Amino acid sequence: MADITAADIRKLRELTGAGMSDVKKALVDNDGDFEKAKSWLREKGKAQVAKRATRSAANGLVESYLHRTDPQLPPTLGVLVELRCETDFVAKTEDFKQLARDLAQHIAAADPLYITEDQIPNEVLEAERRIYEAAAREEGKPEQAIAKIVDGRVNGYIKSSVLLDQPWVKDGKVTIRALLDQAGASLGEKIEVGRFSRFNIRQV
Repeated sequence: MADITAADIRKLRELTGAGMSDVKKALVDNDGDFEKAKSWLREKGKAQVAKRATRSAANGLVESYLHRTDPQLPPTLGVLVELRCETDFVAKTEDFKQLARDLAQHIAAADPLYITEDQIPNEVLEAERRIYEAAAREEGKPEQAIAKIVDGRVNGYIKSSVLLDQPWVKDGKVTIRALLDQAGASLGEKIEVGRFSRFNIRQV
């Protein structure tokens, strides 16, 4: 059996955001192999997320963020985000509060329009599709390739517009969906964004 140290446990916790007991079990069950332990935790997290999907997230908090282009000037951009969880116990934790702050700052920077893909109206997607199709023809793309090009550009629009599909501004390798899943696995509750509003004085 591998010799598991406190430093090993701390390192894996920092890498995965998983709870202390889960991290220790992952290392013990996988003989101290970090990659295998990370995969074990990832699978466990996915199973827990799926199990929590039907639960009610009836608690949480509202976080705000105000952005100033200059410390001497008033803020010109602001965000309100509603982050939901299952219990007020989790809502009061520093990890949950930090997640809400991170989300508010991300929304300020990335300017999402929707939380999930199914919130995008069909008419919006159809309008985007027409624009991309006209652009592809104007660019002289081969007729047989246009449908695939349009699909790719529509998917790009969805990823840039949908909060959960956007890469996190603090770590482009992690989507907001994955960030929430990691937080849910770590905190042991269903975590979801209820709604958000973004205000920019320079946008009419």
